[in-house]
Amino acid sequence: MENRKITVLARMKAKQGMEEKVKQELLSLAGPTRAEAGCINYDLHQSTENRCFFMLYENWVSKKALEEHMGMPYLKAFMKKTKEVLAEPAEITLWEGIS
Repeated sequence: MENRKITVLARMKAKQGMEEKVKQELLSLAGPTRAEAGCINYDLHQSTENRCFFMLYENWVSKKALEEHMGMPYLKAFMKKTKEVLAEPAEITLWEGIS
């Protein structure tokens, strides 16, 4: 898995009334993340049924590239804010293509 493309699904639930703040915070991560050498795509989604829910769909050239992303200062700064704006911890799963 180290040298294979990795997909990330990250699901987050904003606290009631914090939906717009979470949306803006996540949007601010998009530009710098997409500029990272190992980023294939970084797509933000918001639920049409419950605006509190956000999902990131990301593809990285390798797990190493994802690990480098996780160490970026802008991502670390966002992570520090999550207890303030998210109703629960983010659910993050890693996926590997099989077909």
